[in-house]
Amino acid sequence: MTEPFGRRRFLGYVLAGPVLVTAAELGLAPDPAAAQAPEAQVPSPEITDLLDLNDLMTAAALPTSGLISVEVNPDGTVSFALPRAEVGQGITTSTAMLIAEELSVPLQRVRVTLADARPELLFNQLTGGSNTTIATYTPIRVAAAVARHRLLQAAATELGVAAADLSLRDGVIRDRAGRGIAIGELAAKAASATTVPVAVELTPRASFTVIGRPTSRVDALDAVTGRKKFAMDLDVAGAKPAMVCRPPTVNGKVGSVANLAEVRGMPGVTDVVVISTGVAVRAETFGQCIDAVRALRVTWRPGTAEGSSDQTVLRSLAAAEIPLGLRPPTPVVEGKFTFHFRGNSALEPNCAIADVRAGRAEIWSALKSPIVAKQVIAARLGLPAASVTVHVTEGGGSFGRKLFFDAAIEAAEVSQKTGKPVKLMWHRADDSRQGRVHPMATSRVRVSYLGGTVLSYTQRHTSVATDLSHGLGEIITAFAARLPVGDIGFSETFFQLSQQMSYNFGVSSRLLSETDTSFNTGSMRNVYSPDVTCARELIVDQVAARMGKDPYRFRREFLRDERCRAALDAVATAGGWGRSMPAGTAQGIAFHAEYKAVSAALVEIDCRPGTVNRPIRDGVTGPRVTKVVFAVDVGLAVNPRGLEAQMMGGVMDGIALALTSSLHLRDGYFLEASWDNAFYTRQWNTPPELRIIVLPSTSEQPGGAGELGVAASMAAVACAYGRATGTMPTSFPVNHGTLSFTPKPTIPPVPPSPTDGLLQQWEP
Repeated sequence: MTEPFGRRRFLGYVLAGPVLVTAAELGLAPDPAAAQAPEAQVPSPEITDLLDLNDLMTAAALPTSGLISVEVNPDGTVSFALPRAEVGQGITTSTAMLIAEELSVPLQRVRVTLADARPELLFNQLTGGSNTTIATYTPIRVAAAVARHRLLQAAATELGVAAADLSLRDGVIRDRAGRGIAIGELAAKAASATTVPVAVELTPRASFTVIGRPTSRVDALDAVTGRKKFAMDLDVAGAKPAMVCRPPTVNGKVGSVANLAEVRGMPGVTDVVVISTGVAVRAETFGQCIDAVRALRVTWRPGTAEGSSDQTVLRSLAAAEIPLGLRPPTPVVEGKFTFHFRGNSALEPNCAIADVRAGRAEIWSALKSPIVAKQVIAARLGLPAASVTVHVTEGGGSFGRKLFFDAAIEAAEVSQKTGKPVKLMWHRADDSRQGRVHPMATSRVRVSYLGGTVLSYTQRHTSVATDLSHGLGEIITAFAARLPVGDIGFSETFFQLSQQMSYNFGVSSRLLSETDTSFNTGSMRNVYSPDVTCARELIVDQVAARMGKDPYRFRREFLRDERCRAALDAVATAGGWGRSMPAGTAQGIAFHAEYKAVSAALVEIDCRPGTVNRPIRDGVTGPRVTKVVFAVDVGLAVNPRGLEAQMMGGVMDGIALALTSSLHLRDGYFLEASWDNAFYTRQWNTPPELRIIVLPSTSEQPGGAGELGVAASMAAVACAYGRATGTMPTSFPVNHGTLSFTPKPTIPPVPPSPTDGLLQQWEP
């Protein structure tokens, strides 16, 4: 094709095959309508205006977009293997909606599965950074549009009419006389023996009938009826339960085991082997695994965090802090904020199935960076990467946790050492004490102002090192991120490209300093943003107070554009900002933007003891968020109903991070041993009034949404708490200073709490 591409005109391919298989072009023509009008001049230009982390990930994925394809089957269904991980965020539903829109087939006839690890999909098989919908939105639609074009051509030949005289609806192509052919009948006829380029135009937004309409999840019925299959539900021949006895301190190592033979003889136990992370037991049931693990008598060597505590880590953070610089001669507002370690466990325990035999290995697990997992596991097993097959299963939550594949590596190691397939699952306490944690961090902020003008904004964020060794989803950047110098550069790049200053605050600067690699960390949902935004928004409240301005009005005055102000206005109006409230209660408001999306939250909190508050544990009471109004503009919302659900989950995360949920570090280990200790948001402190406002947008492109709900929610809760108590909070969560539970033993696995309901999960 030599004619120039039009506004929605793209080049795709019909791939060689027995049935119709189509894909997008390797490089897509730019869409001028998607370009944003340049912002007005601001005092301190933002790097994210030019390039943010999502732009980087999307650009990196484009060259391999032509390797993911849509297939039309003879039965009239359409298949697509999504190279991302479905972990509850609903991307299989939104992906099916894209295909249904362009192919004009009923949504229930689109079959979206998860692709195995495919190393050829360089940079295109990482699920993170709220990037899935942004990166796949156009390639998937182009592939489906090519299929539509090819089917119409085949039908024109069959019916003896011009393709322009045909229409495709509900999976049936009809001519003007009413004659119809189902697309399944054309699947073979529309196929090609060779790869053929095809130019197509995408459906204009004004003609959408699926995209943008609130849609229930395609897997909802299976999820609520128990038919949905997760890793531990799979029936892999010979795979028996396995668990690991882990050290009492972070990353401790096995010294010796006094009773291996005795434990091997316990009922149901088939194998007991020492592995790199502890002592693994394989048995007939998970209950027998637990009994055997508890019976082990292990002498442990010290771990990487031996003797560390919250206090020692805080001292190391203080030593690593980058100075704010000389104090300006104008008035300033300063604050330093502490964010304690937080657990990063999902509802589904860490688990994986592995079958390692001579010369080959097969793995099943919910993995968000499956290419890296495949390559690392192959290296650990001493096998060529081509001899390792990694199947990506659906996961029961992630929040960043499943970017790492610790359970898959362990399962492979256990299977190799025993010579038998295993179903390995972590005990809930394993993830609290030996799993991935959100790093402890401090954030120092300084704002200088004069009269009614903000002159400068400076933020120095200091953190325990965040493990970013998944890289951008393949081994090159994963390896670079593990190097001492590369890790510094990778983290700083990630930080700068994911943070955004949304206010006209004069000369603005932010820097990250990371220290201490003793801990197993991970990029928990929203990564740096909740802490950074919470610190910023609390200082914004303080600056507004110094200037004698209302917090909402102050923010509105300094926000950079109308889109930001519209989100803030929406929550202020819907939430009744400024209404009279009793002493000990208050409203808080906050704003956050990232990845081409904006959000705002209004929160009402009750900090009065003995009223609507409920006990956390042992008579200790905590504040309750009684109302949340959250507004979001992500550009084009593919599935507004799914977007609302994402924001609701983000709000619950924000409440937990601000008020209740953390890990206490003592003597090299975390005291928390399950969710009943970590106090994630519970029913008693879930707001009885919660409203999500999806703002209308004329954008032709979607923005990132998976993480967007957390930062503004946490910040608004913190601001509301400060106004209700009269004191700005500086340590999070605010209840961290009170240890309101009795720590469970450190000899793993710990006995379950009656509130955990885990015994039913341990027994198959």
